[in-house]
Amino acid sequence: MKILITGSKGQLGSELVDFLSKDNKVYGFGHKELDITDKNLVINKVSKIVPDIVIHCAAFVDADGCESNIKDAFDVNTIGSGNVIIASKKTKSIMVYISTDYVFDGKKDSPYIESDIPNSISVYGISKYAGEQIVRHYLEKFFIVRTSWLFRRKGKNFVNTILNLTKDRKELRVVNDQVGSPTYVPDLARAISSLISTKYYGIYHITNCGECSRYEFTKKILEYAGIENVKVTPISTEELNRPASRPKYSVLKNFNLEKRKIYKMRNWELALKDFFKK
Repeated sequence: MKILITGSKGQLGSELVDFLSKDNKVYGFGHKELDITDKNLVINKVSKIVPDIVIHCAAFVDADGCESNIKDAFDVNTIGSGNVIIASKKTKSIMVYISTDYVFDGKKDSPYIESDIPNSISVYGISKYAGEQIVRHYLEKFFIVRTSWLFRRKGKNFVNTILNLTKDRKELRVVNDQVGSPTYVPDLARAISSLISTKYYGIYHITNCGECSRYEFTKKILEYAGIENVKVTPISTEELNRPASRPKYSVLKNFNLEKRKIYKMRNWELALKDFFKK
């Protein structure tokens, strides 16, 4: 297949380029190669390639940055996504739209499934859900993939941030009241590869199985890294005092993925162990 990937320099985008290139013709574009807010550029680029599938990873993902740059958040996550969607419709390409657990408000006390109604409490989440709505309105053949807490060896993510902080700190203060599902990017890429080989279009939650707080996640990171001389102190989200509101509980259940027997995601702790093997 011919597959076009936006945001190909990001964590997931670059992983997908590497993984999918083994069996497909992949065209990856980072922001410098494809500014998704430029409608004509997007349409021309996609129309020239006429891909079978467009995987839309490009996004403004800095939740705190979105709060102070509302226009940019919607320009990229909503209007920019709309441009990619319009181009995909024009070329009759199947769309894979990467979304987030931040579309939910975190007030549910059990894992979210795909039929739960989103109610975001942040600009980031609202702008990403607006992109979801455009996908559902304009396209017939699409996959909306919601995921959370991504980590891999390369790039900026929670695991690498924690490891970097331990180089010059003896104590880390980490929130204990935000609970989610860490997701290992190589596992997510494999699941997406399996998903796009089907015709089971719709919304999917794809994360590693299990759940933990940011505090518990940090403790496991240090344990598996063999770091024993750093103290981890639990704090509340209020104490952290960040600009963007975070969902307190945003665990996603891979309901549709498992129901249709498309791919089985492993537990996040097993994935984290693999992170340290490479």
